[in-house]
Amino acid sequence: MAALLLGMPLPNIVQSVNKGLGDMLGSLVIVIVLGAMLGKLVGVSGAAQKIATSMRQAFGEKYITWAMCATGFIVGIPLFYNVGFFLLVPIIFSVAGKYKLPLVYVGIPMLASLSVMHGFLPPHPSPMALLVQFHADISKVFIYGFIVAIPTCAIAGPIFARTLRRMYTNSAIANSVQDIPDEKLPGLANSILSSLLPVIIIGLSTLVVRFSGDNKTLKDVAAFLGDPNIALMETIAIATYSLGMRMGMKLSEVMNVYADAIKEIATIMLIIGSAGILKQVLLDSGSSAQIADSLQGLNLPPLLLGWIIAAILRLCLGSATVAGLTAAGIIYPLMQQVPADPNLMVLSIGAGSLFCSHVNDTAFWVNKEYFGMTMKQTFMSWSLMETLVSVIGLLGVLILNTLI
Repeated sequence: MAALLLGMPLPNIVQSVNKGLGDMLGSLVIVIVLGAMLGKLVGVSGAAQKIATSMRQAFGEKYITWAMCATGFIVGIPLFYNVGFFLLVPIIFSVAGKYKLPLVYVGIPMLASLSVMHGFLPPHPSPMALLVQFHADISKVFIYGFIVAIPTCAIAGPIFARTLRRMYTNSAIANSVQDIPDEKLPGLANSILSSLLPVIIIGLSTLVVRFSGDNKTLKDVAAFLGDPNIALMETIAIATYSLGMRMGMKLSEVMNVYADAIKEIATIMLIIGSAGILKQVLLDSGSSAQIADSLQGLNLPPLLLGWIIAAILRLCLGSATVAGLTAAGIIYPLMQQVPADPNLMVLSIGAGSLFCSHVNDTAFWVNKEYFGMTMKQTFMSWSLMETLVSVIGLLGVLILNTLI
């Protein structure tokens, strides 16, 4: 429809659709699919629950919100937000019940970490798609993302949760969920290493490439093994045994887990492909140059402008993924004329896409119902937390931009 309204010839529209879809999904399908498979296995195997249980025991009741935040931070790397929420919410209910604490007070720190991971770091769909659009370096995005994510999670999670200490709710769902028995959970080391293995592999390969001197063979091998696609393939092969067959699952059962994970991301793949098509239509129709000229007239730094566009789209559309990818297509032409660090642009738009979740976002209603909140309580907890994540993330990106 956009192509027709922009006056593109019909044959050119088909070419733009094919090119935009192929360019976007060609380098993303493997990473997103394998990332979804790993996240699903981490949850189904009980690895996520084991990490949460161990964190709770290590931190104790006094620092329970920090334990929840740390759990969301660790397991949020491989788990997509929607998967992470439904797999970890029983843990929130269990902890809140044991210590007689409000569900929202216990849950918000974990949800803040899951949200930050979802918006900032690969292999989550939106950051991966933004990496491709802006030709960013995945290693730098990881490093910068972690630097920004840590204070963002701390402030929007445990620190903000202090204001919710007296927000009691009435959740009918809280009594209906069950944890996996402790004796069926994998070990803590197995759970953490299997969850973080892609990050470890990519990080180690980056270090080897950087410090291997003139050893071309070693550099080539390290670069190959540390490629995101290969790193995730290696992780899936190891996790299939460590979290699957070693824990008593049959290979066929592990394959069923992977099949379910792929089904769950079908819609996400279509959204990402559509964003690639839109970007290509804007480029081929010549609209991108006009957009760039109009954006330049605003006289705002590209990183700030990218955040503003993503935040506005998030308010209007609801979906963080759609907001981020659409904003990327709009801001991309400007980056051809006004230089900006593509790695920081990924984070800036990612932060903007999380701004102020409200009634047009399905996550708003899921949180409201699961935690038994009123509309006012949902705005004062979930919506405000998402806004804090977005604004603090932007501030972190702008500070990094001045230091790099």
